[in-house]
Amino acid sequence: MALTIGVDVGGTKVAAGVVDKGGRILEKVRRPTPSTNPHETAEVIAEVVGLLRDKYEDVVAVGLGAAGFVDETRSTVLFAPNLAWRNEPIKEKVEAKVGLPIVVENDANAMAWGEARFGAGRGEDFLVCVTLGTGIGGGIISHGNLYRGRFGIGAEFGHFRVVPEGRRCGCGNRGCWEQYASGNALVHEARDLARVAPAMAGRLLELGGGVPEGITGPVVTQAAREGDQAALECFRTVAKWTGQGLADLAAILDPGAFIIGGGLSDAGDLLIHSIRESFAEVLTGRGHRTMADIRIAELGADAGIVGAADLART
Repeated sequence: MALTIGVDVGGTKVAAGVVDKGGRILEKVRRPTPSTNPHETAEVIAEVVGLLRDKYEDVVAVGLGAAGFVDETRSTVLFAPNLAWRNEPIKEKVEAKVGLPIVVENDANAMAWGEARFGAGRGEDFLVCVTLGTGIGGGIISHGNLYRGRFGIGAEFGHFRVVPEGRRCGCGNRGCWEQYASGNALVHEARDLARVAPAMAGRLLELGGGVPEGITGPVVTQAAREGDQAALECFRTVAKWTGQGLADLAAILDPGAFIIGGGLSDAGDLLIHSIRESFAEVLTGRGHRTMADIRIAELGADAGIVGAADLART
């Protein structure tokens, strides 16, 4: 049985797994990402691939999901906001180290492919995946094909601008969607609330060590699960922005379903119901069209590994 390895490279970790043709992960390894050093990042990728290949001799290829803009040949990372990759020929570098064919893909595209093939998007002809993590990533699957755009960097939904001259974004612009609907946006809302209304944000501050800077995403999620009204308000704000952005995407793309993944999707019902409500309130032509279903991703943190591995098989 031919196996492939999927590698998910983010700003903080490199996660890799051996995946069979049914999308099942047989074994995983994880290492910290040396994000400021491209050479060391390539070394870590080669290390995790080597560890897995030593145990599974049937591995025939490697799929590499990278958090950045990947060129049309699926070999070079043109730009990665959370890694020191600028026109980085990562396919060539890693192939030379591991001696296996490498396919490079944007990490959100890999997640979308994994969910379409083995997760929440099974059986859906046209779906859009949106990853709510540190920022926002996206992927489009149409009739079994991954849409990449002319130059390979399509579906970067997080960087369409929703607030002219709004919050500064790591891409260099202001007012991008991911500044209002992402894990970072949730933390921004909570910390801002704690600064201007500390009495209202008492539980958030308690969990954050008494200072706004100590409030993290898991802190907000924990407080919300406890029923804390300040934390729930932060979730509602982010969900409202998310639903409005999905409505804009529906007006342009008209998918059958949206799949919501990324770390923020772990909040589940704290998020998804409010997203659906916001989406329904502002959808163009509401009441006169079929509304796309909005679903939580099924593969969780493994979606990028599974999708990248399967793309290496195609």
